[in-house]
Amino acid sequence: MANGNTVAENFYHQSTNKHKGILSWLLTVDHKRIGLMYLISVLTFFVVGIIIGLLMRLELIAPGKQLMEAQTYNSLFTLHGVIMIFLFIIPGLPAVFGNFFLPIQIGARDVAFPRLNLLSWYVYVVGAILALVSLFLPGGPIDTGWTFYVPYSVRSTTNVSLAIFAAFILGFSSILTGINFVTTTHRLRAPGMSFFKMPLFVWATYATAWIQIIATPVVGITILLVMIERAFGVGIFDPALGGDPILFQHLFWIYSHPAVYIMILPAMGVVSEIIPTFSRRTIFGYRAIAMSSLAIAFVGYLVWAHHMFTSGMSDTARWIFSLLTFIVALPSGVKVFNWVATMYKGSIDPKPPFLWVMNFIFLFSIGGLTGLVLGSLATDIHVHDTYFVVAHFHYVMFGGTGTIFFAALHYWFPKMFGRMYNDKLARIAVALYFIGFNMLYFPKFILGYMGMPRRYYDYLPQFEPLQRISTVGSWILAGTIFLIIGYLFHALVKGKKATSNPWGGVTLEWHIPSPPPLENFKEIPTVTHEPYDFSQLKEMKNE
Repeated sequence: MANGNTVAENFYHQSTNKHKGILSWLLTVDHKRIGLMYLISVLTFFVVGIIIGLLMRLELIAPGKQLMEAQTYNSLFTLHGVIMIFLFIIPGLPAVFGNFFLPIQIGARDVAFPRLNLLSWYVYVVGAILALVSLFLPGGPIDTGWTFYVPYSVRSTTNVSLAIFAAFILGFSSILTGINFVTTTHRLRAPGMSFFKMPLFVWATYATAWIQIIATPVVGITILLVMIERAFGVGIFDPALGGDPILFQHLFWIYSHPAVYIMILPAMGVVSEIIPTFSRRTIFGYRAIAMSSLAIAFVGYLVWAHHMFTSGMSDTARWIFSLLTFIVALPSGVKVFNWVATMYKGSIDPKPPFLWVMNFIFLFSIGGLTGLVLGSLATDIHVHDTYFVVAHFHYVMFGGTGTIFFAALHYWFPKMFGRMYNDKLARIAVALYFIGFNMLYFPKFILGYMGMPRRYYDYLPQFEPLQRISTVGSWILAGTIFLIIGYLFHALVKGKKATSNPWGGVTLEWHIPSPPPLENFKEIPTVTHEPYDFSQLKEMKNE
């Protein structure tokens, strides 16, 4: 790759597409290009979500009105949730890095259904555009919260129907991606690659794909029912019409709790790639980690009602769902134990991707352990619907999935673009991210324990000191994220040329040039080694 070339020029050069310029991207069926288009889309919406979050935090810096009215705050709050959940966290890791690397890691030239893959991106973009259009149509931005709880979402005069239809469309993108990944994993593995020779990122993405296929239709049906109720006044969920609002909660969380694992399982797969590479050790308990991914996916379907302990369900149901919540923590614990065991006596090279993973383990462990506080019936009654839930949710979702999105970006950036980023700036960013994140979200645990309710536009004076700390933390965290985007963009344009294997990895993507050629491999490889066998490094150097 010539030093002066842009990334786009390199991919244009590789493409055999008859179209040129922007059309060669918009009509491509190359899984790598589709992954990059997802990356641009996801990062764009992520930045919008950050800006909305900053505005919310500025409003909460002190009691009383600062920037906006309560109605505006509610709309921004809803938009922040919808953008971050449906447009960033759910598609982020599977659609970007799953698309780019899953076929390469199993020795395939592309995904099983390349055109369906392109369609999934278009469906994602259409859903996102509909969500944006809903802001400007009569009725104004949706203000129900990202969970769309009834009866408010049925009675609100804001533009609910189009906004939730956008979420419905986005669900189709998720389903199409899941179908592609399951079929690709089953049908296109290289000769010699049995299921237990697959990289753990493939295992995690495969387990996620099953959740996408099975759970997403449930929320799609639920959203359609809300739209029917709004349009025709059918009494499905609205108690004034003879409906049952608790039924909506059951249907919503039957999808949305497995969706938590759509978000976190690929992140755990990325961790299982990075730790062996930078510890120079075979992953400890490979089969246990692989099976724990499937266990999380399976048990994750059964724990949804722990969101509803205060809703009035039977005591029997409450203790059963509480028990299942504690059980689903076990396979996550297996992963953390095996990651730490892999590092034990390893030859650790603390490059930026590894430091991001250390960040993740700390933040995700806090999120997971506080989840058990919420899974316990007695403590949940005390902290339900307080800032404690907000803190837990962000430690798991952003501290987990968001942190690993940056870890994956730093780990695979040289492979995706053939350029190296500034190592010193990347290390500074990890430290600032850790400081900003904990300043922003840890005070919310204390605020929740003190009784600060979530989703409130205003608050009592006793909560002001911790709210101020949280707002300052948001500035540090947002500034760090813009710093990361800045130095990665600089690397894209002027970064030093990357070798094919800058980190010394041993999975198949490190056996091919950076960036990968159009069809990935000159010849489909035959897999003879166990996964994460670092004796391969000598052979790779001799090639």
